[in-house]
Amino acid sequence: AQQVLTVQEALNQALNNNLQVKQALLQAALSEEDVKQAKMNFFPTLNAGIDGNLRWGKSFDQLTGSLINQSTNSLNGSLNASAAVFQGFSRINQVSANKYLLLADQSNIEKIKSDLVLSVVTTYLEALTNQDLLAAGKQQLALSQSQLEVEQINYDVGNKTLADLSQAKSLVAADELNVTSAENAYDLSILNLKQLMEMDPSNPIVLETPALQDPSVNITVYSAAELFEQIKETYPEIKQAAYNSQAAKTNIAIAKAGYYPELSLRGSAGTGYSSAQQTSDFNQQLSDNLNQYIGFSLSIPIFNNFRTKIAVSKARISYENALLSERQSENNLSKIINQAVLDLRAAEKNYNSTQQAFQATKEAFDVLKQRYDVGLANSIELSTSQTNMNKAEFDFIQARYNLIFRTKVIDYYLGKPITFN
Repeated sequence: AQQVLTVQEALNQALNNNLQVKQALLQAALSEEDVKQAKMNFFPTLNAGIDGNLRWGKSFDQLTGSLINQSTNSLNGSLNASAAVFQGFSRINQVSANKYLLLADQSNIEKIKSDLVLSVVTTYLEALTNQDLLAAGKQQLALSQSQLEVEQINYDVGNKTLADLSQAKSLVAADELNVTSAENAYDLSILNLKQLMEMDPSNPIVLETPALQDPSVNITVYSAAELFEQIKETYPEIKQAAYNSQAAKTNIAIAKAGYYPELSLRGSAGTGYSSAQQTSDFNQQLSDNLNQYIGFSLSIPIFNNFRTKIAVSKARISYENALLSERQSENNLSKIINQAVLDLRAAEKNYNSTQQAFQATKEAFDVLKQRYDVGLANSIELSTSQTNMNKAEFDFIQARYNLIFRTKVIDYYLGKPITFN
């Protein structure tokens, strides 16, 4: 059985199955782990170690403090801890930078989902357009075939010439070609929709045709400047660029940490056993050989081949580049919004024009058909009038869906849910 697919179901399937969305989610998960790791770097490290040795011949036994010449077994254990006390605030800044990168990846998820929603809606409307064009083409073909039957009867009884019959056959052939083209366009748009949903192309689907209202009713007059100011604060691409800029700015502070001294603490506890120490048993040796130490390390940078200076310069350049990318994102949005407003105005004018043209050509065809039926018009005039009506109807269908699409584009950028009811 064929699956009846609504636009909302198509959107849900695409968002759940799309591979780009899944990859973006995994990238955000990796960034979240980076934030966790940056926070864990504030904690000290603690490691335990055990080593055992079997020696032959002359050697120095550290546990007995003597030079021996015999086979010995030894076992040593240690517990080591270290903690970075000060690293030029690099760890604090690294946490901040990773948080900004996580926010950027989350904004990228929103961007990919938003782009996918627009692609699905575009393809869905394209499929509906081709579906209506196919239906209209079949209706015109049925009309042409009916006229051909009448011409054939009139020709058989001698009321029409061979030229009239050939003209009717030519019109049927042209309408059959239009139907074939419409079927191919519809099948291709359905295939594109299935690919967006990551659906098996062999699964049959039927699109639910929503109850569409007259798209020219209640069209809002938008100002591109006002739309831009309203949209830019929540537009995912701009948010992503802004977060990347913040991360790049924080990276400057991370690079400057190389100018500061580093202070760290470390400590260790250990013990051991040696078979060369025959006066004590295993437990006694572990107790007697217990040792501990604690210390600190202070590293003061004096000269490091200008690595820190160069790192800071590169971080500043990256920050300037990130700011340019942020400005570029705003410019792109401004262009998109201005284009969307212009496209909406043009689509509205085109819809009104094609609607009037279709109504006029339909009325002209009805009048000419009546004249033809009583012998006051020839088949060429009728064929020309029908062709004009067919073209006007196809243009009107395309203009209707184009206007609907242009209104939905504005809704998409405003963050409104896309519905057709």
